[in-house]
Amino acid sequence: MMDDGTELSLTIAQIVQRLKGSHLHSQIERQAKECLHQPEIKLESLKEDVRSFLKTSGWERKLQNAVYRELHVQLPPSHPSAPPEHLKEPLAYMRKAQASWEKRVLKSLNSMSTELEVPLARMRPAVEQKELTNKWNEMGTDEPDLSRFRPVYAPKDFLEVLIGLRNPNHDSSEDVSIKSHWGLIQVPLNVRDIPQLRRAYSELNLTSGQLGIDDHAHIHPDLFENEYVQIGKKVVVEQDSAAAQQYSRQGCPTGLRADLWALILNSTNQPQDVMHYEQLMAGVIQHDLLVDNLIYKDVKLTASNDDYYFVFEDFLYQVLLCFSRDTAVLEHFKYNSATPPRSYIQGKGGDEECAVVYPPNGEPALAPLCFLYNEPSKLYSVFREMYIRYFFRLHSISSSPSGIVSLCLQFERLLQTHLPQLFYHLRQIGAQPLRIAFKWMVRGFSGYLSTDQLLLLWDRILGYDSLEVVAVLAAAVFAFRAENLMEVTSLASAEAVLADLSTLKVIPLIQIFLFATAI
Repeated sequence: MMDDGTELSLTIAQIVQRLKGSHLHSQIERQAKECLHQPEIKLESLKEDVRSFLKTSGWERKLQNAVYRELHVQLPPSHPSAPPEHLKEPLAYMRKAQASWEKRVLKSLNSMSTELEVPLARMRPAVEQKELTNKWNEMGTDEPDLSRFRPVYAPKDFLEVLIGLRNPNHDSSEDVSIKSHWGLIQVPLNVRDIPQLRRAYSELNLTSGQLGIDDHAHIHPDLFENEYVQIGKKVVVEQDSAAAQQYSRQGCPTGLRADLWALILNSTNQPQDVMHYEQLMAGVIQHDLLVDNLIYKDVKLTASNDDYYFVFEDFLYQVLLCFSRDTAVLEHFKYNSATPPRSYIQGKGGDEECAVVYPPNGEPALAPLCFLYNEPSKLYSVFREMYIRYFFRLHSISSSPSGIVSLCLQFERLLQTHLPQLFYHLRQIGAQPLRIAFKWMVRGFSGYLSTDQLLLLWDRILGYDSLEVVAVLAAAVFAFRAENLMEVTSLASAEAVLADLSTLKVIPLIQIFLFATAI
């Protein structure tokens, strides 16, 4: 164990090290040098004057936001002598399960490549490059034959792996409660119960004003909204990531959401970000990957058939194809249990600059963002940050409180603790609740809720910097439909009761479940 002082020193050292090589560091350095020529900078008070200049010119705030981002994307510091794999995931059995799952995904990719005689990566001929450049903004009109390509895995395959997880050092017979065996997830992780969630999500209590609720008992909705929008505008002007995150806990006004989310994620869309996006685009045009076909198929099967998202089909292709070429994404895998399936451009094996990454299920995280950002490079930088901060956790096996294993366990615990009769009934008829809710959670509810409700849910994910609210909503949906579910006699009829979530108002559901449930 480390004491608080050592932990703080280690965190500071890690952040300084990471920011030293950044574009922001060189910009601040250049500004500091340039300000030396200004008359108000005195030699006898040089340090204070330069610091004052950086503060008044806005650079100090940019640095604060960058530090704030680093604190959110890296893991808490571990002991200096801990092996590197502990940085990724402290529990050995989780690391083993994730490695085994990755092998399975990679084997599926490789066998598809062999069977179909399609290389994992190849250079496109000049004619093909020109063709793709010309149709870059209308890729959705393409109708390639993708019938030979199969998805690498289905959500139910992943769920079966999670159900099979066991901690070899844990004796389940020691569990006090018989109910702990009702659920499908059988790993001993700490997940928060309702009293703990009430404390953590206090801004969601029934007496606080919330954006996303039509009627409010204590404050006239127009009055609350007008005042709240004014505060939101101030937060955007101040450009403070921490303030934007706190503000987002009660929901983001539609007109400010894009700016607030970008601010929370410190996604600035500087000229270098635009240039990076254009380089990735050039990579897509130069090289053809096997996973491109899987991305095409993902989008064709989901977004192009969706009433909300089909209009964004071109954007989805552009951003996901670029994301698969982004080697900067590999940096984030140092801090999580996953190691992404990757391949290399033919003849460049082992060269990290030529690595290509298969991002599992990027589309659910991307499609809703198309409503907020219409500039591809901005859309790209916000999506990348959302994916590496939150959504990758829904597709990798880890002990993180925001990881899919913890979310599944939390959903089951909430349901069996507060609706034991319903849980037992569904279990008895062979309709384990998690088998129904898993598809919602693994997509962060994308594609299941109406877009305005989904964005209100994601406001809270960003505001609380956690995916826990996804598990809470899943349990709240079952609670809301409990009466109908008690009547069903099969898995199919339970699924029918929960088939359409598009009319749900998510924030009242979460509030009622958290703050009106008897405990």
